[in-house]
Amino acid sequence: MSTIPMAGLRLRFLTEPGEFLAAAGDYLGADPVVSTVVTTVAHRMLSQRAEELSQPDRTWWLVVSDDSGTVVGAGMRTAPFAPDPPFLLPMPDEAAVALAHALHDREEEVLAVNGALPAVELCAAELTRLGGGRVQVTQHTRLHELGELAWPPPVGGGLVVATEEDMGLVTEWFAAFMGDADEQAGRPRGTRAHEMPDHAEMLRRLQAGRLWFWVDETGKPVHLTGANPPSFGVARVGPVYTPPAQRGRGWASNAVAEVSRRIQAEGTRVCLFTDQANPTSNKIYAALGYRPVVDMADLVIVH
Repeated sequence: MSTIPMAGLRLRFLTEPGEFLAAAGDYLGADPVVSTVVTTVAHRMLSQRAEELSQPDRTWWLVVSDDSGTVVGAGMRTAPFAPDPPFLLPMPDEAAVALAHALHDREEEVLAVNGALPAVELCAAELTRLGGGRVQVTQHTRLHELGELAWPPPVGGGLVVATEEDMGLVTEWFAAFMGDADEQAGRPRGTRAHEMPDHAEMLRRLQAGRLWFWVDETGKPVHLTGANPPSFGVARVGPVYTPPAQRGRGWASNAVAEVSRRIQAEGTRVCLFTDQANPTSNKIYAALGYRPVVDMADLVIVH
């Protein structure tokens, strides 16, 4: 652990997810929808540590606290893909700027920053002031939470849990989902391919029963929806993918509605991310009862 004091605030870098959850748990639990990405990753890495699985080389957890010791911000650097972007939750503006100085002083190469606005913009801007380059936006996302579920017009077929035997199709559709999302947002196809879960992670998701197919009346899979395990009482839906030949038939709306219903029936809140550059998905989720919570962004620093 390393601690960086500054006027009115303190930045703590931790190396253990369990230590981070203990230090920041009250802050994360106070707004578990906004903190969903960080809490999901922390709990997953805690489980992986228990299983003695390898972790990304460059990993830290950030806790920002004020003079009274109250946690007022958090973040992490845990991405298993280059360029290992830190992910920031909301924090005071001065903390986001101070984080840039801390990373610069630690001689960490930071070529991308993801997470909540405006923290990521402030941190990235200060990093470029200190180290050069310019900031570009690769994706603007919006986090939504489901209020009261509004059912879409019904379609034939139903929801079934994907199993290990479906690994090939699930992997194929995961990759297609990411490629299509790139194209719909005006990015080159494959821009985010590095974020694809590896085989071990995909297997864990299947074994956990958190991936579902919508099958038509003949039993043929026509759509894939996934969800993360609950963390602090919140589960995040995704991916949501329908092959091109099956689109426009209501499969996605019905699948997401049924997955969301099952999650809420467990007493868990439901959220999901949309790409703000994809008006189709934003419209679909709004019609189901999902409401915006916070805007986030993925930024890169170009030299």
